[in-house]
Formats: sequence, structure tokens, C-alpha cells
Amino acid sequence: MTERHTYQTGIIGNCAYLAHINKNTNVDWLCWPRFDSSFVFGGLLDENKGGEFSIRPNGEFTSSQFYLENTNVLCTEITNAEGRYRITDFAPRFYQHERYYKPLMLIRKIEPIEGNPRVRVKCKPVYNYGSIKQKGHRGSNHIEFSGADEDMQLSTNISLSYIEDEKFFALNEPKYLILTYGHELDAPIVSTAERFLRETIKYWRTWIKHSTIAGFYQHMVIRSALVLKIHQYEDTGAIIAASTTSLPESPGSKRNWDYRYCWMRDTYYVITSLNHIGHFEEMEKYFNYITDISFRDDVRYQPLFGIVGERILTERILRNIKGYQGNKPVRVGNQAYEHIQNDIYGQVLVSMLPLYTDHRFIFRERQDSTQWLDYLLAKIERTIDEKDAGLWEFRNIANMHCYTNLFQWAGANAALKMAKTIGNKEYEDRATVLIEKAAQHIEDCYDPVRKVYTHAVNSPHLDASTLQLILMNYLDPQSERAKDHLIALEKELKAERGLFYRYLHTDDFGKPKSTFLICAFWYIEALACVGRVDDAIKEFESIINYANHLLLFSEDVDENDGSQWGNFPQAYSHVGLMNAAHRIAIKLDRPIFL
Repeated sequence: MTERHTYQTGIIGNCAYLAHINKNTNVDWLCWPRFDSSFVFGGLLDENKGGEFSIRPNGEFTSSQFYLENTNVLCTEITNAEGRYRITDFAPRFYQHERYYKPLMLIRKIEPIEGNPRVRVKCKPVYNYGSIKQKGHRGSNHIEFSGADEDMQLSTNISLSYIEDEKFFALNEPKYLILTYGHELDAPIVSTAERFLRETIKYWRTWIKHSTIAGFYQHMVIRSALVLKIHQYEDTGAIIAASTTSLPESPGSKRNWDYRYCWMRDTYYVITSLNHIGHFEEMEKYFNYITDISFRDDVRYQPLFGIVGERILTERILRNIKGYQGNKPVRVGNQAYEHIQNDIYGQVLVSMLPLYTDHRFIFRERQDSTQWLDYLLAKIERTIDEKDAGLWEFRNIANMHCYTNLFQWAGANAALKMAKTIGNKEYEDRATVLIEKAAQHIEDCYDPVRKVYTHAVNSPHLDASTLQLILMNYLDPQSERAKDHLIALEKELKAERGLFYRYLHTDDFGKPKSTFLICAFWYIEALACVGRVDDAIKEFESIINYANHLLLFSEDVDENDGSQWGNFPQAYSHVGLMNAAHRIAIKLDRPIFL
């Protein structure tokens, strides 16, 4: 086996921004002021044009990283011949003045641990995706950078001359670097940084204590929950797929996409994972984001939206950026917003169901029920016989996809339950018609010879998305048809050690060369559903080995060497882990403790 490629970064965030910190101390990725803004540090895609914010020692060194337990506070420890020191990186987040304080502020604490280490700080921010090098101007105890949409400020108790001249200095006491965007720090450096660190640690540990996390691989679920949390843009409630763009699905594949947006197709899975851990505040914020989009006058949903609901996400190629390990193109924006993807109406309906069936939500807050149901039922009625791009957003291929019809079926069933709850017979009848029509389309995908549902009507190809036929209870998990379907899928799409391909047929870019991690977690859930719990545990324990050194998962994994590829960390891979762990825990009757 060749050497395994993993991403050498951890992430920090506060629901206003996300940053990637490399094991080599550099801030490899940071977009300000929003998730989808230009990077101010983008060494992940170009070591030269991406700028730099590093704290490195003199000479060769080794490095290790870890999170402070149950937090999104990241520590990087550097060791060389001169000594050892620790960098603590965090994005401040805590409750203050009856609201969450989440500034565009990155704090880096540097403290000596052993010996007499000497370090050098480099801070070279850029903007407009590397085309602008920000200019630094010295203040009294800070350096002000201009060139972005708003000025940035680096406040520190380190000699400004050492930073400006990029000189090594002896680290004999704790030092602090506080980088802000759009505002000045009018407060003491040391005491402010220490207070913010204490309050941020307290916030994250309290958030985890208020989570309901099942007893199967609880530490993995905790990390995944923390990852998912900081992928929510709290201002609107949107949850992005990943904080990065253009990390390739496999080397040279040109499957390099911008994932800094909110995909409607993932609504159900995200809501389910948040429900499992009991975090209703995040669920409601996400509901509000979806509601805002849904009550527009658009004829149809599009597959993805910007974090404040933008519809136009024009895709363009950055030709001045080298790309991750030289992989081009580097894309900003995502052309998939133009696609037709008809499963999303059902996704939204299924996701809204807890608002009507879970008594922890106040029913009188659902005063918009009639408008909701009419709007979404009408969209399914309009599109149920229409070909679409499918879950995987084929760019030049349209089919009657089994997965699309499954979520139309599930959405119509959810609408039926909602209609009964509010006592609307007309909507009950409309939902029933759609249930029957969607089921017929699904059955048109069934291959009785191979005893499997194919990915689309009149197609011989198999697709991991049809695992959802079992997970959504379209197929009774205890039925022979469900078990046969699962066997046929794993025979064709399962790789070694539990990895799973989305599909293996040719698409717009050829045949996929890497497995898709969330499909492996769907497979694990399906195994548990049909009663193959021992197999589910075995595959789960195999799949979790594909995390990086901080238990962070990518979108894709190479079957041959287990390398991580695709945008990272992938929020939906972590959602998949959370849902699979919960499914196994319930089967094992371990809802809380091992």
C-alpha cells in the first residue's frame, strides 16, 4: 500500500467563520468576513499566493495537534532541538449581553513548555483570492492591514519589529496574537485573550453537556457534533457542506467543487442528526433558513443556495491559483444551482415533520401550516413525472431517479401526517395521490432478475443512494426484498474495508475513482436496519480509521490506499457518522452509556 494522504489541518470556528490550522502552525485557510468570502489566508490552494500566518521555530521540528476535550479549541505542539512550545488557536464564542458573542477574531496563544525555543511569526494576509497582498501599517501595539473589503488588525504583545522583520525571538513567556476583521481591539491583549479562552472553553463544554449523545463510540459522535455545529452560519441558520473549495475528489479528476453553500438535498440528514443529539436551537435556526427560501415566489427549489439564501451562485475558474497539490481547476461558485433536482421538496417536507409530531415544539407556532403544505405539495405535483439531475447532480444527464421518487414518496407521506394533524382533508387526498404515483415510479426501477432497485427507470446501473429505500422504510427492513437489495448493492458497489462507491457507471467526468464516505455510513445504517448488527459494527469500526489525526473526515476516500480527498472536513460525512452511530446504539439498546 502506498503512503496514505490525509489532510494535515484541524478547524476552529464560532458560527461566523471557520479556519484551518495546519500541523506546521500555518493558518492554511480562512475566509473573511463570511464562509463564502475570499480567503485572507489560502495556503491550502496556493502556498505562495495564499499568504501565510505561521509561528515556526528555528530549524527542523516535529508537530502534534489535539483539541482541548469537548471543545473546538485546537492546540498545536512544536518540538525541536531548542525546546517545545504550544499554540492554542480558537475563535471566541460565548454568551454575553443576552446573545452569543462570535466576533471575526482569531486568537493565537503561544506558550513555552520546555527548553528555550525561538520562534518567528509571519503574518501576510491576502485578498481577492490571492490577487491582492494586504499592506501592513504599524500602530502602537498592532499592525493594521489594508486591502480587503475592510481593514484587519493584528494586536499582540510581541515586538512589532520582530513580526515586521520576520525575526526569530526567544519565547520565554506566553505571547498572544489577536487578528480581527473590520474592527479594532480596544481592550487589553493578555487579559482579554485569557478571558475569551476561558469563556470559549466553557461554552463548548456546556454545549456538549446539553447534548443527548448515544453510547456507541460516543467520543467520535462528540467530535462530529462539534464539527457540524461550526458549519452553521448562525446569522441565517444555513449549514454549509464544507468550508473549502476545489479540494479534488481524486488527484487529476477535475472534480473540484466549491462547497461553501447550503444544499437542500441534505436537509433531512442534517435535521435528523441534530434531532438525535437534542439540539433544537440549531434545528429551528435551520428551519427558519429553509422557510425563508420556501416562501419566495420561485417556481421551483434549486439544489443549493448561498448562506443568506442567494440564488445566483455563478461558477468561475480562478486561473491565478495553483490549486491543492497542483490540482486544477480552482472554482468559486457552483454551477449546480442551475440544475433540476426534484427530491428536495420531499426532503423539506420530511424535515418539517418533527414540528408537527414532536411535542417539544409548540404547535401554535405552526400557524403557516396550510401555506407550507400547499406550496410543497404543488411543487411535487408539478415535478413528480419529470426527469432530473438526481442526487449526484449529473451535469448533462437527466433520468427518472429512484432516489428522487423515494423522497417524493417520503415527503408526501410526511404531508399526509401533517394534513391529518391540522385536519385538512383536501391535503390528505392530494398527498395520497402523490404517494401512489411516487411508489409506482420507484417500482419501475426494480430489476426482478437481479432482485435490486436500479438508480433510474430503464437503467441497469446501481447507486448507493438507493440504500435509502431501506433507511426511509419504503422497504420493510425485515423483508427479503430489502435484504436482497442490500446484498446486490454491496456486491457491486462495496470496496474493501467498508468503503462504498456512489456508483460505478460513467458520468460527465468519466468513472468515479474514489469512494464517497457518507455512502459508507448509509451502508452501515442499512446493515443495522436489516438486522446485520455485527456487520454494521465491524464496518463502522473499519470506516472510522479513515479520519485524520483529529478525527476529521473528508468527503472521499481512495479505495486503494485509504487517502482522504474532496472538500474537508465534510460536514455531511460527520452527519453520516452521527446517524450511523445512533442507529447502531439503538439496535444495541445503548441510548446513553456503553
